[in-house]
Amino acid sequence: MIIEDFIALFYPRVCVACHASLVKGEEVLCTGCLTQLPKTAYHRFTDNPVSNRLAGRLPLQFASAFLKFRKGGLVQSLLHELKYNNRPEIGIRMGHLYGLELIDSGMQHSFDLIVPVPLHASRMRKRGYNQSAKFAEGLSGALEIAWEESISLRVSATKTQTSKGRSDRWSNVRDAFSVAAVEKVAGKRILLVDDVITTGATLEACGQHLIDSGCGSLSVACIAEA
Repeated sequence: MIIEDFIALFYPRVCVACHASLVKGEEVLCTGCLTQLPKTAYHRFTDNPVSNRLAGRLPLQFASAFLKFRKGGLVQSLLHELKYNNRPEIGIRMGHLYGLELIDSGMQHSFDLIVPVPLHASRMRKRGYNQSAKFAEGLSGALEIAWEESISLRVSATKTQTSKGRSDRWSNVRDAFSVAAVEKVAGKRILLVDDVITTGATLEACGQHLIDSGCGSLSVACIAEA
């Protein structure tokens, strides 16, 4: 504890959003910024914007997103830091926080395995980590459910989805995924996680491979819904 306090004198811990100093007990975000997170509470309702977006495209047991994405808002800033500024702890923290909310709703025993949407190897080398895997890691820690990064593979290096429409997004990712270990999926209640859902094309393409590989049920959760 003394060593940690000494290090903090030279490398102060600050909130990734407002850059205020963090006090003991605060992680990644200060209490003020935590209270400003635009939580969706979608996990409390079967009929929600995420489940509706994927309706008829994937047979889902559960579909939700932790936060609402707003252009220029706090969530956009957090996701930018997570993806492009080497801040993997943001993904872990968001996963942990959402896991606690799922526990409060009695969902801690609803899944057998958490699987993140994978990055292609080339992008993984550039970024150093998969932001969706960090979200999975945080969820796993809170829910005490195993997560596995090597099950779903991205077999083609797709272009960024940011500026694409729905049909172009689907064309971009429909053949991008495969399942490396079918035996780890068979019969399992899978929670597939990603950072952001927009049109749902990436989740649909990745999720379909898990269904085809014999998972017992498929659910999806994202850090944010745009």
